Amino acid sequence: MWAKKFQSSKYQRHRGFGRPCVSLVIACLAVASIALPLRAQETPQTAATDNATPQSQSPPNSAAALPERDVSWSTFPRNFLEDQKDIWLFPVQLAKGHQWIPTLSITGLTAGLIVADPYDAGYFRRTTTFNTFNKVFSGSITAGEIAAVPAAFLIVGHFTHNSYAEKTALFAAEAYADTAILDVVLKVSTRRLRPSDIPPAGPFSDTFFNSHVSNVGINSSFPSSHASAAFAVAAVFAHRYRKHRWVPYVAYGAAALISFSRVTNQAHFPSDVFLGAALGVTISEFAVLRSR
Repeated sequence: MWAKKFQSSKYQRHRGFGRPCVSLVIACLAVASIALPLRAQETPQTAATDNATPQSQSPPNSAAALPERDVSWSTFPRNFLEDQKDIWLFPVQLAKGHQWIPTLSITGLTAGLIVADPYDAGYFRRTTTFNTFNKVFSGSITAGEIAAVPAAFLIVGHFTHNSYAEKTALFAAEAYADTAILDVVLKVSTRRLRPSDIPPAGPFSDTFFNSHVSNVGINSSFPSSHASAAFAVAAVFAHRYRKHRWVPYVAYGAAALISFSRVTNQAHFPSDVFLGAALGVTISEFAVLRSR
């Protein structure tokens, strides 16, 4: 009797659901494990450049040792170029023996998720469980949401003369632009098929260097640009408003939902989403928000 129950289709569906969930839980925990050490290594900062802002609008972390990196419309291009220099010269830091532990952690977890992708993708490719969720979190809607938050802070901060909110929006825009450049280069280099490009029955194992890059656009899956942008913006807001303890939870929670939707919408594999999220957090913390 139990053998028959074990072989039932209903049981098999639930068992199949377990494997992708395990991979996604591991990915979420891995991103959190990256974000927390970065937060722990933060140097307390002050808004020395925001002295003109009224006390009620000053950042919550005013008792600080080092001045925060400044940003404005005039410094934005220079800051962006400095970020790109740091990003593309990162191998030099590795050659000097720096940042090996986080680099190996991200690389190893990404590799592990790539191995698991063929088992996870089949479930999300065939299931109809997330149809309603996918309509609410479609690609166009989530892209608009990622851009809307910094835009709102920029407009409100400008018209209310809240320089801290306005600069937070500029930092977020800078992080967004930084991740976009890296995403394009990685997508063109890896040319990975999207799950939606593969028949529901698979195979999902041979996916790299098989997509086509045309003049119309880059139909490549690795990494997820939604995930990298969402987590880059979330990291900026979580960092800048970290004294409000609910802000990091809301910021990273929203970014996680957006990233998860890229898997359920069959636009990306879990490994694409994890690497995108890790790159977004890393770029914001180490390039955009780093004191110089």
